[in-house]
Amino acid sequence: MLTRRALIRSMPAMLGACSINLQSGKASAFAPFFSLLLAQAERTKGPVANFPSTARDRIAVASWPFRSYIDSPSNHDRDRRMPGMDLKDFAANVVAKFNVHNIEPYNLHFHSLDDEYLSAFRAELLRTKVNAVNIAVDIQPSFHDPDPSIRKQAVVYAKKWVDVAERIGSPGIRTSNSRAGKSSPNLQRTVGSLKEVSAYAASKNVVINLENDDLVSEDAFFIVKVIETVDSPFLHALPDFGNSMMSGDASFDYRAMEAMFRQAFGICHVKDGETNSEGKRVTVDLQRTFDILKASGYRGYCSIEYDGPSDPYTATRDLIKRSVQYLE
Repeated sequence: MLTRRALIRSMPAMLGACSINLQSGKASAFAPFFSLLLAQAERTKGPVANFPSTARDRIAVASWPFRSYIDSPSNHDRDRRMPGMDLKDFAANVVAKFNVHNIEPYNLHFHSLDDEYLSAFRAELLRTKVNAVNIAVDIQPSFHDPDPSIRKQAVVYAKKWVDVAERIGSPGIRTSNSRAGKSSPNLQRTVGSLKEVSAYAASKNVVINLENDDLVSEDAFFIVKVIETVDSPFLHALPDFGNSMMSGDASFDYRAMEAMFRQAFGICHVKDGETNSEGKRVTVDLQRTFDILKASGYRGYCSIEYDGPSDPYTATRDLIKRSVQYLE
């Protein structure tokens, strides 16, 4: 079976070898072939995106580092000792605190998904002239679970957030690929699930992004293999600067970044370190990672996602300053 790229390369020769009498209105023996060809050509249309070129305009701020402050029924990280805010007010907060006009909201920070709330959220983005450049979506059911009914739950949930992205004007969502009990990550099952999700996302001009967020179920090289196998312009990688460093192997992390950025499109996560399960802080060579980013030709957004013990406002401000420096 021809892959998408192979089909495109062979189109001139195949079209030259075939002809259809359109005036006769008679079905050609080649009609099924041309239907396939047209459908395949339609899928090759990539996402519509217009990324800014100025370094500071490429910066976004994720809501995840500010989880202690955000009021939401599904946000279990809220710290009542901290002043609270609704997610729809996060955009104005980011403009005021950081002079940044791009945000990346987290799905569990949305107070509601009803029409009234999403309309108010979108209105606030327009009022503050802020773009939601991606929605980070955690999904509990796994795309590779051996039980097809559980995989279906993951697909349905991802599609719901594609609809939310379209509603608020976000060009993409990041879907997690959760672990499936004792089952190892399975390429065939993951690909089957994400083919359905990415096809639905393509109909909405929303990109699905896969992050190297879990060293087991979201290993960077497994993620890349999934993306290559699905072969959709609406499925891409979301390179996170620090997550692969949790392996304890810096060489692995930078090789993972190179592989992920080759498949990235519109979003990456900037951080200068992570804290592992033993409480040990691992650090990232920020300049080296930005050098990998630039060498790959990546032109999308850089979402600041500080994840550490320090004050997120101070740490985010510092990461923005250094990121702008390295992007210029």
